[in-house]
Amino acid sequence: MSDGFLHESFRGVDWGVATADAIAAPPPPLPERGGHFRQWTDDIRHVVGATTDSHRMVAGWQQLQPDGPGTWDRDALDRCDRALDFLLENGVRPSLTLLHRSLPPWLDSSGGWLARDTAEHFAEYAAEMGRRFGDRVERWITSTDLAGPTLADHVAGMYGPGGGIGRAGLPAVHHILLANGLAVRALRAAGANGRIGTTVTLVGGYTATDDPFDRLALERLESWTNRLFLDPMLLGEHMVTEDDVSPVEATGCVRPGDLEIIATAQDLLGLSWHTPFRVTAPENLPRVLPTTKCLSALNEVNRLLARLGFAIVPFDDVETTAYGWPIVPEALADAVAGLHELYGDLLPPLSVIDNGMGDLDLVDETGHSDDTRRRTLLRARLSWLAQVVSCGVNVCAYEYWSVLDNLEAKFRYTRLYSMAVPDHEPPPRPPMPSDWMHRGAFADAVVPGGGPAAGLTLVQAAPRSQSVGAP
Repeated sequence: MSDGFLHESFRGVDWGVATADAIAAPPPPLPERGGHFRQWTDDIRHVVGATTDSHRMVAGWQQLQPDGPGTWDRDALDRCDRALDFLLENGVRPSLTLLHRSLPPWLDSSGGWLARDTAEHFAEYAAEMGRRFGDRVERWITSTDLAGPTLADHVAGMYGPGGGIGRAGLPAVHHILLANGLAVRALRAAGANGRIGTTVTLVGGYTATDDPFDRLALERLESWTNRLFLDPMLLGEHMVTEDDVSPVEATGCVRPGDLEIIATAQDLLGLSWHTPFRVTAPENLPRVLPTTKCLSALNEVNRLLARLGFAIVPFDDVETTAYGWPIVPEALADAVAGLHELYGDLLPPLSVIDNGMGDLDLVDETGHSDDTRRRTLLRARLSWLAQVVSCGVNVCAYEYWSVLDNLEAKFRYTRLYSMAVPDHEPPPRPPMPSDWMHRGAFADAVVPGGGPAAGLTLVQAAPRSQSVGAP
């Protein structure tokens, strides 16, 4: 059992688990069901001392509407009914995600998120889900990732050949935000019970040097990720660069009334966390990396990022996961604290959606599940997050997310693009720091950039709409 430290710090937090499994799809074979859910609930009980009785799943738009708008697959609807009833009968509170990255093929073929009509179709789908299942779903998440199917796909071209069209793809960002606002309104109009919100992929990190240009580079990274989505949702305006230009509005996709819909109040905001980044200004790469490494550091993604005024480089002497992600337990808390300092009371209650360890290396030297390592890393992250909560940040929920979800994206892109370690090969795993095993181990910790962790001194700042650098 837990020593009770984290349980007291997180009093009132709703603990749950989540997967990307679509309940509208035919279920997997019996031996494949339930094992990870039990492991995650055991981890939370061991580390936090809390019972996990909430489970979030994906509805499965592709299976529910395979043939176009206005039609529904009866078998898929029945599978959703049975899955929700099964959870309730077993004392588990169901939560439902409407969109997990992929659209039905008939929408993909008509432009996907580049087409404004996709937002309208999504709202109609949300309304139908609210009418059918609104009496049983406790929490609604419109999307698990606003950036992946829009910024990463249509702008950067990470998910398919020829998909990235640069700034011309920014209407996809506007349309998915519009879809979220319309879906929130549709669910409420349909009488759906439970809290309603969406998820953004939280991005945070540290400067590579103390050069002011590296600080500006970090602000640009956070603006072209966090603020690109949160400024419209929380401030009712699209992100503006230091040249007083809104890259999204410059595409001509914004219509009167759109931003009012996008800024529809939500009951919660999900934060999906992956890995911190070490950021530098492109011109500082020779200072941060050996000359022979500078060209390899300018890989495909950094060539794109350099146009926006920042680049990503490896952390020095930081343990990594099997994907090459740096293990920096305080980084999640620092990123959450940074959001609070930026938006203040405009932030709705936060639901942290953590991707487990982000590591497939979950066995010890004997080949058995390495429960100690997994739980120690979980405790380390939660120790830092508890300090942020104690400073006044409203974290209403924490979900332990499946490490096995989105494997293709993780293998193909995170090791290639995260720049966590030189040449993208993880070094031998060093021993876990012994003080990670003790509660309150981070009171005097220092972040990899050299300064105190932001999560330890939370500044109560007024919401602001700060201009950032133009590419």
